[in-house]
Amino acid sequence: MSDLLRSYLTVAIFGAAAVLMAFTMFGVARVLRPQRPTPQKLIAYESGVDPVGSDWTQSQIRYYVFAVLFVLFDVEAVFIFPWATRLDVYALFGLVEMAIFIFILVLGLFYAWRKGVLRWV
Repeated sequence: MSDLLRSYLTVAIFGAAAVLMAFTMFGVARVLRPQRPTPQKLIAYESGVDPVGSDWTQSQIRYYVFAVLFVLFDVEAVFIFPWATRLDVYALFGLVEMAIFIFILVLGLFYAWRKGVLRWV
């Protein structure tokens, strides 16, 4: 058996073992967990407020989109910092590529701004 095939076989065995272990754990948990459904447990629940009456309002999706945009623009630093430390190696090509990357990010920021996603209130 070649070394390449042996490497793939090792990965396949570990992958199969991981999948088998996950299914086994879920199966054991399903058998051992208590199952006592009540009507109170089956109602919709959001932020500690019961969804009955006129006081209940659904959370606005705007807050989740704001959080996703924050993560997106925060993760861009993962790409910018290594580029900045190795700019001498990448030279002009790296500078142009990063300018295109930042331009696309700025376009996304302006798009979100124009759509009103960045308004908190």
